Formats: sequence, structure tokens, C-alpha cells
Amino acid sequence: MITLKETDEVAPLCPHCDVRITELWFRELRSTFGRRYLYFCCKCKKVLGVSHRKGFWMG
Repeated sequence: MITLKETDEVAPLCPHCDVRITELWFRELRSTFGRRYLYFCCKCKKVLGVSHRKGFWMG
């Protein structure tokens, strides 16, 4: 089993530009069947991830 531990002692690095991520930008993507969020680096603007879809009945 892998344990999950929260820490504020280190800042993650962007895998694209190798800059410390101190701020994460996001953009909402809406569609007929719900919404997703696109997360990206504030320095190089490259995508770091996309959230799971939330259906229209889930807000």
C-alpha cells in the first residue's frame, strides 16, 4: 500500500519547464454533460492535468 502524506516543505517542479510550481492556473471547460478543469503551469502554460468530469447532476 502507498501512503499519502501532505507536506508544505517542498514545492513540486513543472515536468515541462522545471520551474518550482508556486501557483497553479486552471481553466473551466464546460460542455452539455458537465464540466472539467484544465490545470496548467503559470510559467510555461503547458497542461499538467485535467480533472474528472462532473456530470450536470453533480454540479
